[in-house]
Amino acid sequence: MLGKLGLLGGMLLVVAGCTASPPPAPAPLTVPTPEPGLVEPAGCLDTGVTVKSGPVEAALGHRAIVLTLTNCGQAPRTLTGYPEVRLLDKEKRPMNVSIEHGGSYMAIDPGVSPQTVQPGGTLLSVVSWSNTVTVGSPEAGAYVTVAAAKGDPEQRITVDTDLGTTGKLTLTAWNPKLKN
Repeated sequence: MLGKLGLLGGMLLVVAGCTASPPPAPAPLTVPTPEPGLVEPAGCLDTGVTVKSGPVEAALGHRAIVLTLTNCGQAPRTLTGYPEVRLLDKEKRPMNVSIEHGGSYMAIDPGVSPQTVQPGGTLLSVVSWSNTVTVGSPEAGAYVTVAAAKGDPEQRITVDTDLGTTGKLTLTAWNPKLKN
């Protein structure tokens, strides 16, 4: 028995004598995440507004982004109707998609009525699409251009749109609140 304890004690002594420190823990990996809805050009346009988007929201194969128009000018601005929207591919070329006005699975359209937005105030619109794939090749957009109204300058917003084979975006009219 003493021989076994002596052997075990010697092994413990050898193990205890090793003083190599453990390797340092690796630094945490940081991967920058781009902000959704980066606007180009940034800042207030000459028309006194700027438009940004929230992240893509998803539900049961449907997608949507909320556009937020902010009056960054000095005077009230009245808008009636829908934003002007185009979908661009990753090379920033316009895509052949239909743009419909109205409600969708993701949003209720409040309908067209004059909306006056005061300096610092906001209006909202929802851009929605479905990721349905039937016949053909799925399409995906990389950018949405938005003009507050027909004839206004466009702002390009980074938005990944996985349209499936639907080839359609749906817009709600500008409104101070989203309808549930």
